[in-house]
Amino acid sequence: MGLLTRLTTLAKADAHGVVDALEDKALVLRQHVREAGAELDRKRCRVAALDAECKDLGKDRDRMQEQIGRWESDVDLALAEDQGELVRYTLKKLLPLRHAVPQLEHRIETLDEKRREIEHQLAEQQAEFELLEQRVRGYLARHGEDGSSVGFTDMVVTDEDVEIELLRRQAESRRQAEQGDV
Repeated sequence: MGLLTRLTTLAKADAHGVVDALEDKALVLRQHVREAGAELDRKRCRVAALDAECKDLGKDRDRMQEQIGRWESDVDLALAEDQGELVRYTLKKLLPLRHAVPQLEHRIETLDEKRREIEHQLAEQQAEFELLEQRVRGYLARHGEDGSSVGFTDMVVTDEDVEIELLRRQAESRRQAEQGDV
């Protein structure tokens, strides 16, 4: 971490007490936790935005496919009635839609893949964030400070919390083993 980055972090932590903050590790730790939490929130918003965009594009694709069906029927009707000009007209309407649908589907697939990638990163970073919070709470407790001002939850860890974490880690381990077998 460069000197300017550290000074920026210190300034964010306490704009009125930069000089005092140079030696206040608790203040810096709290700021890092806040920034990490804000980054997780930004990623959650990005996932939601990608999901909404995929849904909107899916609706657009469905509408285009309905229009294609209508234009196909019109082409068939114009052909049946031997109306060459109307066949050309309907084909001019139909062909751009036929070309647009695969492009739209590719865009949806690309966005969905990006969303899944960010969700995977988010899950990993959420686990890391929880560990960071726990470590910072421990540090603050050892140094006689209250971690509640950072918005931490109660520091009590129940047996159920331990069991759930154990299950998560076992599932992750199984998943990694399965991926290794593939």
